[in-house]
This record gives sequence, C-alpha cells and structure tokens, in this order.
Amino acid sequence: MNKHLLSLSIGAALLTASLSLAAQGRGGRGGPPVNLPDGAGKDTVQALCANCHALTMIVNSGGYTKDGWRTLISTMVALPPDVADSVTTYLATSFPEQPRPQAVVIPGPAKVTFKEWAVPTLGSRPHDPLATPDGMLWYTGQFSNRMGRVDMKTGAFKEYALPTEQSGPHGLTVDTEGNIWFTANSKGYIGRLNPASGEVTEYKLPEGARDPHTPLFDKKGILWFTVQGANMVGRLDPRTKDVKIATAPTARALPYGLVISSRGVPFFVEFGTNKIGSIDPETMAITEYPLPNADTRPRRVAITSDDVLWYADYSRGYLGRFDPKTGKATEWASPGGPKSQPYGITAYNDIIWYSESAVRPNTLVRFDPKTEKFQTWTIPSGGGVVRNMMPTKGGDLVIAESGVNKVALVEIQK
Repeated sequence: MNKHLLSLSIGAALLTASLSLAAQGRGGRGGPPVNLPDGAGKDTVQALCANCHALTMIVNSGGYTKDGWRTLISTMVALPPDVADSVTTYLATSFPEQPRPQAVVIPGPAKVTFKEWAVPTLGSRPHDPLATPDGMLWYTGQFSNRMGRVDMKTGAFKEYALPTEQSGPHGLTVDTEGNIWFTANSKGYIGRLNPASGEVTEYKLPEGARDPHTPLFDKKGILWFTVQGANMVGRLDPRTKDVKIATAPTARALPYGLVISSRGVPFFVEFGTNKIGSIDPETMAITEYPLPNADTRPRRVAITSDDVLWYADYSRGYLGRFDPKTGKATEWASPGGPKSQPYGITAYNDIIWYSESAVRPNTLVRFDPKTEKFQTWTIPSGGGVVRNMMPTKGGDLVIAESGVNKVALVEIQK
C-alpha cells in the first residue's frame, strides 16, 4: 500500500471512530453486503457510510452530481474539506446522477408558504412528522435514534435520545394525555415518550412481529399499528398492556399506511400487493379489497369525512380513490407522471394533499375531489423524499423531509 492510500485508510478509520462517538445512537441500519466500485475514495466512503446505514442506500439513490452529493452528505455528517472532496468525487464518478422525472408545477387557487427547519442532529433522516395541539412539530430521527420536536412559533428544538440503541423510530402518534407514541422499526417494540420527564416506556411485540410501522389511536384509546415486514396488523391496549396481532391473508402483503374510519374500523394499504385491508376491531379478522390494476402498490392512505379512502400508488404514479361501501376504485394520473412515486398523503376538509417523492425537487400536490383538479408546488429545499405528512389543528400541513434532514410547516392561506 502506498503512503497516500495508507494515510487515507488511517484517516478514514480515525474519522469513523470519532463519528461513532460523536453520533452515539445513530445506529447502523444493516442490509445485504454491497461491493462498491473501485476508485480513489472508496475506502473512505465505505467506512463513513456503513457506520450509519446500509450501502444499498448509495447504490439505490439514483445518483447525484458532485454538488448534489456534497449537499446530501452535509445533512448527514460534518467532514473536513479534503475528505469531503474525496468522498464527493468518488460518489459522483461511481454513482452519477440518473434521469429523474422533473417536477410539474400546476397553478391553482390555493396559496401556500413553506417554513423549513434543519433538525439539530446530522444524519437523523426524519421519517414521520406529528403536529400536536400545543403547536409542536414532532419527528422521528430514524437513523439518529432520537425523537425530536420543534416549536413552530419560535423554532426552538428539543431532542430525546432513546435508551435502546438502534431502535429505528419510525411512525408517530399522540394520546389524549400528550404522550408521544412511536414504532421502533428496527427493534420490534412500541414506544411511549413522556415529553415532560423524557421517560420512555417500551411495549415489546410478540416474537416474529418485526418492522412495526404506522401507529394510530382509535376513539377508544386503543393503539393500532401495521407491522410491515412481518405481514401483520396489531393492537395495543395501553391500560392493560395487552397486545394482539393478526396476519394478513395475502403473503408478503406488507401492511403499510393506516387510517381509522368514523365507525372505528382500521383500514390499511398493502404495499406488497394491489390491495387495501380492513381489520375487525373486535375479532381481528382481516378483509382484503383488491384494487383494479395488478401493478398498483399503495404505500400511504388518507380518509375523508365520507369514509372514502385515498391512496398513493407508489409504483404507477397515480392518486386513487376507493369506497369500501361499494368496492369502486377511481384513479387519476399524478402530475409528475408514472415514475413520480406518490408517497405521503393526508386529507383535510376533504381536500387531498400528497407528495411526489421521486421528482426533483419533490412536489406537494393538492387535489380537489369536487373539481378533480390538481395544483402543485415544488418543495424549497428539495424534499429529499417526503415520506409522510399530516394536518395541524388549524388546517396547515407538517411534513418530514428525510433526505435533506429537515422538517417543515406548510402554511395554507385560509
């Protein structure tokens, strides 16, 4: 090994060790072995990136320009200039920017403004947002092993490190007492955070119930949740700590997004197939509803006041409407096209809002079911894959921007 490579290797090792100490709880994400292409900077990239996440995230990123890689990496870790240059040169050479669908901006009647905040811990990858009635925007730091919140009036942040390392906090919801509940995606438990004390209570799921995903309370105070990797849907009674789990009839259906109807029936979308499911709150019996196109892969779901479901078809680039009462499904092509990957979705006052996660920059899409008209905006910092969103009590929106390490408030002019 020549002196240059030896120096680079030692520097990478030392930097990795220091990062591990400076970012405790960031947690490796695991994943299948990946052989990165040879080239100057490979060893540094492999040491730095594998310290926090699977290298498949690089391989499957779609690539960036050198400036794009530099911007992305700056949201993950602070590097010395010479190391940053080596890393970004290698990545831009080995994983150049691939063609992506462009954002399609459609004008319309609504007016919105974006207020974005970078979360304090680099590399957090905020996954889900949660707007609470006290004006806080909560988020899960999936890679930093933290829960965080920002005061949407003052911009003040507070973060809570989770006691179990590499929990992978994912979905978020809140109970009537103001406790924040989350799914520990990587460790197979449901967590409850008391914001006042910082105390975290863990509710372990049954053996095999891996990959808990989306949590949501019903009106009776029962917490429902999807368990994507294990192909299950579950319920937790916080008063008794009793957990019940049911398996989806379709193998590898991957239960994902979840909503609850006005009658207390949980509905969920199955990302691994072209189906929507419902679960009986008493018997835990699951009913599945096939959607018309075999290639449909619904990822998130919203519900309107008439108990009609709206789904984001990630694989085909469609917005879908499904009425469980009639079994009728209707679809509209998303403005960004078949490769736009609609993802996070919500409804407020029966207007549908969702994100197109594959276009650059990500777009926020508004759809009025009465007029069947779309309106779109580009997200100022690019979005970096907006995975989820929800309305505030006042009718604005909160979003999490995973790839740019930010959360945002979308203020909608009333």
